[in-house]
Amino acid sequence: VQLQACGGGLVRAGDSLRLSCVASGRTFSRFAVGWFRQAPGKEREFVGAIYWPGDIDYADSMKGRFTISGDSVKNTVYLQMNGLKSEDTAVYYCVSRPPTTTTYIYWGQGTLVTVSS
Repeated sequence: VQLQACGGGLVRAGDSLRLSCVASGRTFSRFAVGWFRQAPGKEREFVGAIYWPGDIDYADSMKGRFTISGDSVKNTVYLQMNGLKSEDTAVYYCVSRPPTTTTYIYWGQGTLVTVSS
């Protein structure tokens, strides 16, 4: 599985941004596909994931402003981020795992989101 994330950039506080993750190498069927992020000097943290065919889970701290959706035909998962804050500045990684494990074993290269205050 190869994961290609894109959509990061420099935005202002309060703006919205949508990240995309395109998977290749296999279909998402029964896989979990989601997002982690890592802010400067901090540990990686789970953002949320979609569990095909459609259940979605978020970290408690991400609920409300972040929305994950997916397009199984395009093998693409999206992360819509609204009301961005400076503390959302991080590298966002697209991740995936098969249903046989709870560990995300496939990681994309990351896309940087910088929120200026």
